Amino acid sequence: MCFAVDGLLKSREGRGFGRINMSVNIVAFGNERDGFSEDNQQPSLMWSYLRRSALISQIDSSLSASHAGNPVFTEYQACVFGNVKLVVHDCPVWDIFDSDWYTSRSLLGGADIIVIKYAVNDKASFQELKENYIPMIKKALNHSSVPVILSAIGTRKNGLPCTCPLCTSDRRSSVTTSEGVQLAKELGATYLELHTLNDFYIQKYFGGVLEYFMIQSLNHKTAEKMKKKKKMQKGHQVQPPQLEQPEKMPILKGEASQYNADLHNLLCCCQCADVVFYPEDRSTTMEAHKVILCSVSPLFMLLFEVKSPADICDASIVQMAWSLFAVETGTAFPPTPCGVPPCASPVRVVVKDSIFCSCLPDILHFIYSGAFQWDQLEDDIKKKLKDPEKTEHVLEKVKCILQTPGKLNTVKDCRSHQIKRLYNTSLRLFFNTPVLADVIFKIQGATVPAHRAVLVARCEVMAAMFNGNYLEANSILVPVYGVSKDTFLSFLEYLYTDSCCPASILQAMSLLICAEMYQVMRLQHICELYIITQLQSMPTRELASTSLSIVSLLKKAKFHNSDCLSTWLLHFIATNYLIFSQKPEFQDLSVEERHFVEMHRWPSSLYLKQLADYRNYVHSQKCHCAVM
Repeated sequence: MCFAVDGLLKSREGRGFGRINMSVNIVAFGNERDGFSEDNQQPSLMWSYLRRSALISQIDSSLSASHAGNPVFTEYQACVFGNVKLVVHDCPVWDIFDSDWYTSRSLLGGADIIVIKYAVNDKASFQELKENYIPMIKKALNHSSVPVILSAIGTRKNGLPCTCPLCTSDRRSSVTTSEGVQLAKELGATYLELHTLNDFYIQKYFGGVLEYFMIQSLNHKTAEKMKKKKKMQKGHQVQPPQLEQPEKMPILKGEASQYNADLHNLLCCCQCADVVFYPEDRSTTMEAHKVILCSVSPLFMLLFEVKSPADICDASIVQMAWSLFAVETGTAFPPTPCGVPPCASPVRVVVKDSIFCSCLPDILHFIYSGAFQWDQLEDDIKKKLKDPEKTEHVLEKVKCILQTPGKLNTVKDCRSHQIKRLYNTSLRLFFNTPVLADVIFKIQGATVPAHRAVLVARCEVMAAMFNGNYLEANSILVPVYGVSKDTFLSFLEYLYTDSCCPASILQAMSLLICAEMYQVMRLQHICELYIITQLQSMPTRELASTSLSIVSLLKKAKFHNSDCLSTWLLHFIATNYLIFSQKPEFQDLSVEERHFVEMHRWPSSLYLKQLADYRNYVHSQKCHCAVM
C-alpha cells in the first residue's frame, strides 16, 4: 500500500494546523515482541517512530500503572506539524480490556487513530487477539469512522512454509499474511507488514501511513471547527420568525342512509296505506302503498291506472296483471285502513293465485326493503311452500312483475339488475307530480303535490302531522310557511330520492334550515358538508372579495342548532383572520366568538410582532430578507 504523503506534508502550513490549537490522539494496542525474540529490550513501534520521525519534537513520556503496580500503558506527548499536539497511548498488554474496561473504552472513544500490533511469530497471541479483543474493539467503535492500522511485525522464522501435509509446526508458530489481511478486512483496517523496525519501515512505510491519517484527522477537525464557528456566528444574527401551521379544522362525519329502512318500516307500521290485498276467500288482508308499488313495476302502474295497456310494451305484463290480480269495489270488504284521509278510499285488490297470495307478505317485504335481498326472498318462499315447483312458479311471477328481462338463474344477476332499476327510477318518477298524489302543499301562492306514504316514511315530523290529532291529518291542502318554494322542493326531492344538490351556499343554508324545521338530520349534515366543501375550495382572493357573509352563516347555524357547522365556521374565520378582520361583518361577532377567534387566529399576533421586528432589523442592516 502506497500513500503520497510528501505533498500533503508540504501543504500543512497552508491548512493552518499550526495556527489553530489542535491535537491528534493515537492509541496503540498489542505487543510487537514474541516470546522467541532474542532481544526483548528492543524499543516499541510507537517509540521508534516518535524518536526517528523528523516531524516530531518535544517528546515527553510517562507510565500509567495498574493496581498490581505493573505498567498498563505508556503515554507520550510531543509536537507534530509545528504546534499540533500529539498524544500517544501505547498499551502493550491486552489485559487492560479485562481489568479496566472503563479506561480502555475511554481510550478508544478519544482516539483519532488506532494502531493494533502483533508479532507474526506469536500465533497464540494472534488467536487471542482475534477471538477475544477484536470483537470488543469493534463494539466500542460502533461503526465509527476512526482509521485503524493493523501492523504485523517481525520476520517469520521459516522463509517458506513447509509443504509436507504432516508438518504443522510453521502453521502453529507463524501468522500468515492471508490471516492478517482477513482480520484487517473484518475490522475495516489498513494492513501493514513491518519485517523489522529500521528507518525504512518506521519512517517511510509505517510513518507515511500514520502521517496520512493524522493529516486527514486534522482536516476533519478543522472543518468541524469552521462549521461550529459559522453556526455560532449565525446564532448571533436575528433569525426570521417561524410561521406555525394553522390548527386543524374540525372533521364532520357523514350519516349513513336510512332510505331502504324507512320504506320497510312504512310497510311494517301500515301508515297511510291506500292498497289492500285479499285472497279470494277474503280471509286475510295485506296493506301496501300504490306509490311504492308503482315505482318498482309497470304491472302495478297498469293495475292502478297510472298507465294504460297501450303504454305497456311487454304484453306479458298486461296478461300477468289481469290473470294474477283483480281490482274490485264494494261493501263486502273490511273497513278503510287507518291513516288514510276519509276522502281517499283504498284500492281493494283480489289476488287470484292462492299460492302467490300466501307468499305476498314476503314479496312485499322484498320490494319495500329495496328489492335487492333476492336470496332472502328465495329462502323465505322455499321454507313456506316446501315444494320446488311451487317455489319456482312464484319466483318467476316476481321476476315478471319486476320486469326482469329473461330468466335470471343467478342471485347476482337478479340482485344487480334490481339495484340499478330501483335507484335509477324508483320514487323519482313521482316527485312533484299529481299522479297518485294524496296531499297538496300550498306555498308562496303555488301548489306542490306529494304522497303521504313517502312523507310519513321519510320524515318523523310529517308522520306525526299526518297521523296525529292535527288539522293536516284529514286535509288534502296543507299550507307551508317559513321557507321558499324552491327550498321546499329541494327538501321533498331529498325525501323521494335520498339525494340533493344545492346550487349555492345560500341555497344549502336555506335547505339546512328547512331540514332542521322538519328534523331530518341526515339532510342537515349533507348541507353542512356542502357548505364546508364550497368554502374550503374558495381561493383566498375570492374569499376576500366575496359579498357572502360568513358571520351571517355562523349566526344562522347557531340559531338553527347546527353545532358542527358553527364550530367549523369559527375555526374558518380564525384561520383566515387577516381577511375577515378587515371586513365590517367581523364587528358583528359576539364577545365570546371574538375571544375564540383571537385565541385560535392564524397567523398569531406573536408571529406578526416577530415578523415586524425582523423587518425592522433587516431594514436597519440594509441587507436582503431571508424570507421575502
